[in-house]
Amino acid sequence: MRYKIANVLLEESRPFRQEPLMYVRCSGAVKPVDGGTWELEEAGTYDFTTFFNGLSVMKYRRYTVAKSFAVHLEVRGAAVTFEQTHVDAYDLEPERTEGTAIRVEATDEWYEIDVPLATGEHDVLCSFALDCEGAVQLRNAYFMAEVEDAHLRDVELVLGTTTFKKEAYIHRNIALIKRQILQSGEEIADHFQMHVIDNGRTLDVEALSGDGVTVHPNDNVGGSGGFAYAMLCAMDANATHVLLMDDDVEVSPESIKRTYALLRIVNDEYAEAFVSGAMMNYGQPDMRWEDLGFMSFNGAYTSVKPHLHMNFLREVVGNETFSPNLETYPDIAQTYAAWWYCCIPLSMIRKNGMPLPFFVRFDDAEYGMRSHPKFMTMNGICIWHEAFHVRYNGAVERYQTMRNGLIGQATTGVAPMTDFLVEIEHSFKLEICKFNYTDAELVLEAMEDYLKGPDNFAQKGFAERRFMDANRNKEHMRSLAQVRDEALERFGIDIYDYDSEQIERPVPLPRYEHKAGNYLAQVAYNHSHKIWGEDLDDCYEAALTGRIRDDRRAPESNAVVLHGVGWSDQYGLIYGREHIIAVVPEMKIAEIRDRDLGRAQTLKARFDKDLAECKSRRDELVASYGAARERLTSVEYWRDYLGL
Repeated sequence: MRYKIANVLLEESRPFRQEPLMYVRCSGAVKPVDGGTWELEEAGTYDFTTFFNGLSVMKYRRYTVAKSFAVHLEVRGAAVTFEQTHVDAYDLEPERTEGTAIRVEATDEWYEIDVPLATGEHDVLCSFALDCEGAVQLRNAYFMAEVEDAHLRDVELVLGTTTFKKEAYIHRNIALIKRQILQSGEEIADHFQMHVIDNGRTLDVEALSGDGVTVHPNDNVGGSGGFAYAMLCAMDANATHVLLMDDDVEVSPESIKRTYALLRIVNDEYAEAFVSGAMMNYGQPDMRWEDLGFMSFNGAYTSVKPHLHMNFLREVVGNETFSPNLETYPDIAQTYAAWWYCCIPLSMIRKNGMPLPFFVRFDDAEYGMRSHPKFMTMNGICIWHEAFHVRYNGAVERYQTMRNGLIGQATTGVAPMTDFLVEIEHSFKLEICKFNYTDAELVLEAMEDYLKGPDNFAQKGFAERRFMDANRNKEHMRSLAQVRDEALERFGIDIYDYDSEQIERPVPLPRYEHKAGNYLAQVAYNHSHKIWGEDLDDCYEAALTGRIRDDRRAPESNAVVLHGVGWSDQYGLIYGREHIIAVVPEMKIAEIRDRDLGRAQTLKARFDKDLAECKSRRDELVASYGAARERLTSVEYWRDYLGL
């Protein structure tokens, strides 16, 4: 039988309007008519070999039982020629598939084209192009897979999204899903539910619930608690899969439809795989930011693939063909799928247990690494999310991230190649170098809460209370206008004279030629981590002593403007300064920080004590957290924790 696996997607959405090349490459305009009909307005070529509309035959062959593929579409209007296209790993442009051209003469009646796709052994994508001699209307276009009836799997899909006072996003996404999935008349409509876990208790339950959507008012238990609630909803609904999705995202319902269809035809090898949807950059809708992440040796969250632009066909193909080199980068084996869009089989939850009660951060990474699943990713399965630097939060990055990595590894043994204390030490030193003593102290609190053991961590209310504490205690920046006035008065520096590129530019420490010689040029690319490590240690020493070493050039001014997000490491700007004007251009906030040697030395002494205790008590802590694993990841624990 032929089973529909993907609609040809043209949609009235912000991403389509801003980045139409992700949908169709054309020489004329495309506009909606009505009821799913689109008009290709002018004579010219309309090529659908794109991120959303190029069928990923290479991936479908790998993940599914599909034997072959077909395409269906209906056209009317001016004369038009349909021709199939294909792309292999080396193509820069789509190739026309010989012998597939079908000419349709001008007609006012709908003409159906329903043909097998001619696919080659090395094809990555297959699709079609329409050469129009005038205005042509297009409707009911989709791709199908040839599968045996007996190989179709039963799928009951629950979408679980956790929200905290993000009403605008949630209202829009609920409306989209009701209209385009639950009321679509497609097969998925009878096998799909949406559960919204409202941690803020701000949504109108009666107005939003119904027709396949249920809103659950909930205590503020963070993302991990909300997603655990969604998992329990899926269990209670006898679902086969739960799709976890962030609240502050822009979703294309077609991605959910494609996920459902993929699960229906998945093969035995990938039957328990996680489907990881890509995070597209909300501000640059064509940029694919991440679809899989991994935990690096030193505890950094890292994208498996480079960032790619999905309006370039070469990068669309590369997104599917990319294969990491595990010999060169063995820590990529510590792969996970983030929960901005992650579909998990319930069978894997029954095998591996529930998440840990982290509140936010590391819950998805820990769960993905703990479960050791296979992963399925595919062009056209994605959401749009604001980039992380646009919403930097010191409470998350300096308390939650630091604490949860230690606790997660001790509890379930994840990321065995990673030493989280390396990233903790780096983060602490970096904040001291930048005179951000407030956020440096959050790193210490993270270590100290880890040292208190699992009974403290497991208490209901602990996660929320400590996150709220961290939010109160983090550095609170002010508006650019406020800081501008103070910077002008104190230092004669106008931060409005700087643009974003100047503020964010990496600046290494300057070195005298006889000190660096050609060595720097030789290692700048292959061993840059050695340079940055030396730079950090030099800056750290200066921050703790107030001295400027002879082998560094003295700064022109004792105050400097730099990027204010926590992971910014502009050592050449930091070294030897007395005052830092930290600016986050994306958020239009800033703060002035002054060197305080006494506070820096006090924090260092506390850090040294905490670090030594983490190392000396490691075996004891791993044993105690490990013993708590079964309880903390049990359904019973979570039902009690959530008051269910």
